[in-house]
Amino acid sequence: MGQATGQALGSAAVRGTARRLRFALFAECLLTGVRMVLAALPVITLLPAFAAGCAHLRRHLDGERSTWRDFLTGLREAPRSGWRFSLLWWAALALLAFDLRVARTGALPGGPALIAVSVAGLLAVLVLGLRTATVRRPGTAWPTAARTAAGQGLAVDLGGSLLLIGGLAVLAVAAWQMLPLIAPAAGALAGCAVAVERRARV
Repeated sequence: MGQATGQALGSAAVRGTARRLRFALFAECLLTGVRMVLAALPVITLLPAFAAGCAHLRRHLDGERSTWRDFLTGLREAPRSGWRFSLLWWAALALLAFDLRVARTGALPGGPALIAVSVAGLLAVLVLGLRTATVRRPGTAWPTAARTAAGQGLAVDLGGSLLLIGGLAVLAVAAWQMLPLIAPAAGALAGCAVAVERRARV
């Protein structure tokens, strides 16, 4: 009887600790989302801000020091080496968005097929950018991280890329319903990206 009671209490303590850890991670994701949105206001810094947010959450999960200063340090380092990649990423998105706009006018033959290709291309470029920012480590060249992300997203973990597309859809809906919700949704997306990266490495 005493042993059973002790085991029950131990199990309850473990469950309580697990709940607290999950809540702490959830709160950290929300706070990280606010930081990322503020850092991404210049727009061109979106990918570096996402990279800094994912690095912050990785450190939190690994039990390492993960402070506001550490986030700022990562944010300062990422744009210095990644502004060219960010410009190229934004240019690709702009080109595909323009293609989609033209295809929707019906001015070109094969409009439905062009719409499908443009949408697929937009999603692929979005996911590649997010996965690149997630896998990149300080000091790693962004093109190198992009090649790693492309290999993971297409060859190893296509399901993870689909999860990120779902996360982007949630982010879009949250922003459409109430713009301030974009901050916690962005933090949740960063948490999803970190989970997807670890899932791809298992």
